[in-house]
Amino acid sequence: MRILLVGAGGVGSAVVPIAARRDFFEHIVVADSQQSRAARAVAGVDDPRFSAITLDASDRAQVEAALREHRCDVLFNAVDPRFTMPLFEAALAAGAHYLDMAMSLSRPHPSEPYRMPGVKLGDRQFALDGAWREADRLALVGMGVEPGLADVFARYAADHLFSSIEEIGVRDGSNLVVDGYDFAPTFSIWTTIEECLNPPVVWEDGRWHTTEPFSEPEVFDFPAGIGPVECVNVEHEEVLLVPRWIPARRVTFKYGLGEEFIGVLKTLRKLGLDSAEKVRVGGAEVAPRDLVAARLPDPATLGERMHGKTCAGTWVKGLGKDGVPREVYLYHVVDNDWSMREYGSQAVVWQTAVHPVVALELVARGVWKGAGVLGPEAFDAVPFLDLLHEYGSPWEMREERQAAA
Repeated sequence: MRILLVGAGGVGSAVVPIAARRDFFEHIVVADSQQSRAARAVAGVDDPRFSAITLDASDRAQVEAALREHRCDVLFNAVDPRFTMPLFEAALAAGAHYLDMAMSLSRPHPSEPYRMPGVKLGDRQFALDGAWREADRLALVGMGVEPGLADVFARYAADHLFSSIEEIGVRDGSNLVVDGYDFAPTFSIWTTIEECLNPPVVWEDGRWHTTEPFSEPEVFDFPAGIGPVECVNVEHEEVLLVPRWIPARRVTFKYGLGEEFIGVLKTLRKLGLDSAEKVRVGGAEVAPRDLVAARLPDPATLGERMHGKTCAGTWVKGLGKDGVPREVYLYHVVDNDWSMREYGSQAVVWQTAVHPVVALELVARGVWKGAGVLGPEAFDAVPFLDLLHEYGSPWEMREERQAAA
């Protein structure tokens, strides 16, 4: 397998040392708009199976040409979701398979944004499912940690733990702190603004509906010493993916943001600094959101200042295989001290990076295969979860309520 990895930011750079320990691929071309960043990621592993090029992710023709020139079988999209469609379309045109961690962007309903969805996450990609099937190529979408591993957990629960499911709720929380900064997001602020300030989507009783940002707060007790964290509804791909393959009455995504973080996001919205549309300032044009991102530290550089753990997981409630009520939380925890010591990557970006590498190995070995636009739920979860152990980052499960006698 030859892979074009587009994006050498935090997650893309973390992918390189993870993949370097595996033997399932022939070559990975690391592409970034900044040649120095791609070259730095490659130099970090000193492995001839990696090379670096300059590439504009927004230029579909340029991406297609790179896929052909480097004879790549797969395009691995590791950039933020505003570039999803040109990369997705370039892979299809070049006859390559495709994998991303964030799907095509949504647009709120024009008149009732907090009641009805408009254009949903991934709609533009699923509209091309027939073309991917006709080309006999796989577009594996939403395959990071959330979405990604969280969806694999949902598939595993549906197949092996439950006879019927009442609710699937992805719950994400951490106790990470960053020394020396009053405000330092541990993941892309561009993506964080997009998913946190858009109307969250909820699947309920056979349909999707929307709510206001930060709705339905609940305190969730996270494992591994993280403890109780208040979580709120956030727009996320799992809610748009899980119901396509797994029967459940309700599907939600809630994120442990914290009161201060929510306050900052609300202030950005009030000031119009969340906008991705360019405005003229003097003689220059700049998107306010890009300006905010430029003023904050690069999340990939925060590892030495970070402490604590991050937890991604899927809570499932329903009837167990024995017909008795059951609740479980399947989860994956990464300790920042461990990820920095072992890979030189901070916990959040490392946790995001490892799961698409696992998925690509399953695709390369023919364990996961298919054609069309498919989410992680479309595949057998067991090989993925077994291989994750082999990567040295095991998952765990907690019983939330013991079955009644």
